[in-house]
Amino acid sequence: MPPIPAHPPAPRQHPRPVIFSRRPYHPNSILPHSYSYSYSYSYSYSYSYSYSYSSSPSPSPMPSLHSAIESAVTEATGVPFRIAATSTLGGGCIHHAECLTGADGRRFFVKQNRRDQLPAFTAESEALAAIAATRTLRVPLPVATCSTPDRAALILEYLPIRRSRDGDWEAMGRRLARLHRHTADAFGWHRDNFIGATPQINTRHPDWVTFYAECRLRPQIQWARRKGLPLRHADALLDALPSLFEGYSPAPSLLHGDLWAGNAAFLHDRSPVVFDPAAYYGDREADLAMTSLFGGFPPPFYQAYQAEWPLHPDHPRRLPLYHLYHLLNHFLLFGEPYGRQAEEGVRSII
Repeated sequence: MPPIPAHPPAPRQHPRPVIFSRRPYHPNSILPHSYSYSYSYSYSYSYSYSYSYSSSPSPSPMPSLHSAIESAVTEATGVPFRIAATSTLGGGCIHHAECLTGADGRRFFVKQNRRDQLPAFTAESEALAAIAATRTLRVPLPVATCSTPDRAALILEYLPIRRSRDGDWEAMGRRLARLHRHTADAFGWHRDNFIGATPQINTRHPDWVTFYAECRLRPQIQWARRKGLPLRHADALLDALPSLFEGYSPAPSLLHGDLWAGNAAFLHDRSPVVFDPAAYYGDREADLAMTSLFGGFPPPFYQAYQAEWPLHPDHPRRLPLYHLYHLLNHFLLFGEPYGRQAEEGVRSII
């Protein structure tokens, strides 16, 4: 396995809403009755038309970046594009987001940030293209990336999404199951990418347990310890991983990789859209586990997924294992209370 980068990302100030369903709904009980989080928080959270997950944007883009965007869209589409109007979109603690409207009426969704974020934009563009190619879940289509000496941008199809519990959650569940049926011959991805602002190592491996230990949990554990989180039982957890997969050998399914409620929405016809992927080929249970964090998805989503492609009967025992990756990542990004929850998660697994 490759060396783990020395430094985790710098903490950010606006975490996702901290809320854990004590027993997220799923046919056949996706969460075991013996397992629950003891933390409960109330929150206020307003959604906006954005593909990011918080509300502290970077400074507005420089005019030179807009010129680069115009050139990139013109080259990508074959039709001259000139910006006639811009509107800032809230909801991003990592990137600044805006809608750009051209003189011809075309609209594009744009994320922009420092130039050193260009690899993250390129990785996201490739992940969106991979999901779009499956013709399962709708995603904003990538148009182009571009950069100037100090800024970089990701240009996407603009979709007028809305956050709603009244969307077609059954379609979301069915289409996610169909996405997961697209498989590869190994776990991982053709490149490393990012989960939020955290590097995500995707070195290909034929064995899922080894991949999850070495490319998911071990880097997060090491970074968390460098930030002061003891995780005294984490080494024992890594040693015990094979026991959680006895009788179960997952296929390398194409995953969204960061599928919480803030990265799913609907168009006005109620059809589902997902965005902000951290894609790779992995155990499909990992995607389902993420949907039960941070507020969770409603019951019709799980019912439809289970009807389309039933999960392994003992999937509940691996749920806290897959939660742990995201709890550790949130500790790196946002600090407490995620560290305490990760410690509790480790203890519950072993």
